[in-house]
Amino acid sequence: MNKVTIHVAAGIIRDEFGKIYLTQRLEGQDFAQSLEFPGGKVKKGETPEQALQRELEEEIGIHVLSAVVFERFSFEYPTKIIEFHFYLIEQWIGEPFGREGQEGMWIAQSDLDEGLFPPANAKLIQRLLAESEV
Repeated sequence: MNKVTIHVAAGIIRDEFGKIYLTQRLEGQDFAQSLEFPGGKVKKGETPEQALQRELEEEIGIHVLSAVVFERFSFEYPTKIIEFHFYLIEQWIGEPFGREGQEGMWIAQSDLDEGLFPPANAKLIQRLLAESEV
């Protein structure tokens, strides 16, 4: 059986104090209540960068001014493969908030806890934690 591959673009939104904006997954979604980096699926005909811009405006109400590729990787779940495109965002317009009813919060990069995220995020969280110790 061929697994479907889904491309996802997500933003690591970091403020000048080294805090990262995260949202909580809604009930009814896979890994409900887990924390996540805002973003979403790349639509047909879109680049990951375009998807990131669109998703962050729709989801948390910000306009991205600059996004730098931070990490790209695949993660295989039992029924699908997710191709992640993570971008570091340190310049944006607007104050992020959960436009779709999801909780949003700022957490210090050094306080991230991989146990609060879906399994696919473990390596990314480890990298962010390692970089916060520098």
